[in-house]
Parts: sequence; structure tokens; C-alpha cells
Amino acid sequence: MISQVNTGVILTIVLLQINISLQANVLLPFDAIDRYEVSEIRLTNIGQFAQKRKARPNIPEHYHTGIDIKRPGNNYDCEYIYPVAAGIVISKRTDEAYANLIIEHNINGFKVWSLYEHIAGIKVKTGDRVEPSKPIARFMNKDELNRYGWQFDHFHLEIMKVKPQPIQSAAKTPERFFNSYTLACYTLQDLHKYYIDPVEFLKNKGLKR
Repeated sequence: MISQVNTGVILTIVLLQINISLQANVLLPFDAIDRYEVSEIRLTNIGQFAQKRKARPNIPEHYHTGIDIKRPGNNYDCEYIYPVAAGIVISKRTDEAYANLIIEHNINGFKVWSLYEHIAGIKVKTGDRVEPSKPIARFMNKDELNRYGWQFDHFHLEIMKVKPQPIQSAAKTPERFFNSYTLACYTLQDLHKYYIDPVEFLKNKGLKR
């Protein structure tokens, strides 16, 4: 039999979770004059959501599943990247140019997942709770860009409405537990099944019922 005290504790936790969800703050994932203003976002030439990407060796033609955000200024030492909202880190990939983080959020009653790729200087680990006021990583610096290529002078942001695919972690990436659908969207139907346009998501401050 559950005591009244335990019932009260459980109810309090549930109410706190609901309150956090309702009050979720959705901000731009980089430093800006106004982190609520989507006009601050600058994309690369081929960085738009749903843009068709040409086939490459071992990669078939597909639709771009996120946006590629340019560095907001000329800071090549430590230009921070932030989560778009409060959440829990569920996957961390640390292998060179394709390092990424996947974060699970509960926003406006919806569960969504954000991915940040081509990042460096990762500051968090899986299981960490993150807030949009604290950086989780940074853009690559000049040494890293010289090593991996200046085509990575941006970071890739995705917003998924379907939980990422679970994968087996490897010795090189022991905290990588999930994979996004980045190279699985060969039709617009596939794209919209899994993804939300990050610009629209940021503009709407999450999803709308």
C-alpha cells in the first residue's frame, strides 16, 4: 500500500515535470544579441533544411535533415554552442569531424530530440541534464579546421520528432548510444516523418499543438 507521504512526493515530482515542460525555454544554440530572434541565424550556402544533397561515394542522394549554422562572429578560439532547450544528453560521439551530441527534450508537452554535429570541445557526458544557458561544446577552432577541413566551419543542427535509432556503442565512441536519420531521408515523406525544420522549431519556440 502506497502511503499518503509517498503519494504526495510522487505527485509533486509529476507536477514539477509538467511545470518544467510548460515553461521550457527555446533559444538559439549560439551566442547572439537576442537568442530568441531567428533572424540571427546565418546558414551556409548548402545548409538549408530539406535541400537535396547530391550522391557522393558510398552515400546516395538524400535530403538535408537539418540546418548548417555559420559561426556567428570571428571568434576562432572558443565560439560556444548551447542546447536549444533544457534536456538530457542521451548520446555523445567524439570521433573527430563528426563529433556530435543528441539531447532529449520535453517541450510544450512534446518529446523531441536535438542533434549538434561537427562540434568540438564537448563539455558534457551522457546522462547529464543541460540548460540553454550553459555551453555544451564549441565550433571548431583554426587548428581543428586545418586538420579536418574548412568545410566544417559551421555546425549541423537537427530536430527529430521520432526517437533516434539505438546502436551498439564502440570502443572508440563508448558514449554513442543513438544515431539520427541523417542519411535515411531519400524522399520528402521520409524527411517529414522524422524531422522538423529547425528554423521553424526555433521560431515557434518548440512544437505547437
